[in-house]
Amino acid sequence: MIPQLANYPLLTLVFTLVLMWVAMRVGQYLGRREPSTDKDSKGLDLVTSASLTLLALIIGFSFSMAVGRYDLRKNYEEEEANAIGTEYVRAGLLPGDNPAKVREVLKKYLDQRLLWYVERDPRRIGQIDRQTAKLQDQMWTLVQDAAIPQQTPTMTLVVSGMNDVLNRQGYSQAAWWNRIPRGAWILMVAISLCCCGLVGYGSDWKSRWFTMILPFIIAVAFFFISDIDSPRWGMIRVAPQNLNSLADSLRTPWPIHE
Repeated sequence: MIPQLANYPLLTLVFTLVLMWVAMRVGQYLGRREPSTDKDSKGLDLVTSASLTLLALIIGFSFSMAVGRYDLRKNYEEEEANAIGTEYVRAGLLPGDNPAKVREVLKKYLDQRLLWYVERDPRRIGQIDRQTAKLQDQMWTLVQDAAIPQQTPTMTLVVSGMNDVLNRQGYSQAAWWNRIPRGAWILMVAISLCCCGLVGYGSDWKSRWFTMILPFIIAVAFFFISDIDSPRWGMIRVAPQNLNSLADSLRTPWPIHE
């Protein structure tokens, strides 16, 4: 269930906090029912320390994975803006009235890409994807029809630029699909539950409120990991700054030699 909740960081925070709190209370309940000897206490401390160390390593590794994927999404957004801007200029190398046609479709395509980055409604995202695919077909057809009669190095440059535009969109989509694996979430939850249970089992009745800090810390860590890893529903998201900057520049008339 956690892998699906990871799409919604606030729900992840609440769910994991309650789950870890329950594990801690169960551990405290079992610890009060069974008397422990000094030898058992030393063994429990050793296992608890080892489990907490392992949990810290896994959380740190997962956080690093989430940050890496976030950086990848940012880099592909920048590359996509560069590809669209470059092809907009290269379109001037096309013959006849093709430059105006290609640039007009590129502007519409850029608008769709901007919507794709900020939209959260799954139905709207599906519509944007379909519209984007249609515009990609239009752009490729325009460039292809102009390049086939004139297979020159100049036309090769234009076709290569359009190919980059299409590829960058695919790379961006793949980066947004690339999330922390389900197995990593399950492993983190399982070890976290064991750690909370062990800490609760080894705590005495007087320190029961102090040990409730651990579930809160774990829940906050899960929240930040899911927030960074969630492309659309997290607070830390990739803003299409480069695409917005490109759109603003295209709205401002500037001389292009055709």
